[in-house]
Amino acid sequence: MATTRTAHTVWNGALQEGAGAVTFDSSGIGEYPVSWAARAEEPGGRTSPEELIAAAHSSCFSMALSNGLTGAGTPPSRLTTKAAVDFQPGTGITGIHLTVQGEVPGIDQAAFASAAADAARNCPVSQALKGTTITHEAKLV
Repeated sequence: MATTRTAHTVWNGALQEGAGAVTFDSSGIGEYPVSWAARAEEPGGRTSPEELIAAAHSSCFSMALSNGLTGAGTPPSRLTTKAAVDFQPGTGITGIHLTVQGEVPGIDQAAFASAAADAARNCPVSQALKGTTITHEAKLV
């Protein structure tokens, strides 16, 4: 079954001085402030498109890795994934780095790293972001 998820943003003013809010319509989890300063300088309690991409990528990667490990007969007890999205004003998103730590009974580091590489290449968010350099690290704990 195909799904569609929605969010919307209301922006007020010019880019540098303006601000807005992104609302998560499908989940109803709330409205979050966004601004250029949060994107190009310090967050200051606001989010940015890059932070939203990081959230999407870390959760998608974790799901893909869990699925791959489970399919191989070694379901994870726990995966902790961080996505770091680099943004350079005037250039755009310059890279994404995924770091995952896993508790996976019955698997060695090489197999875990291989499963993580597959998830980094093939999760739907990675596929959507193919125009960006995506790197990853995987470590069993």
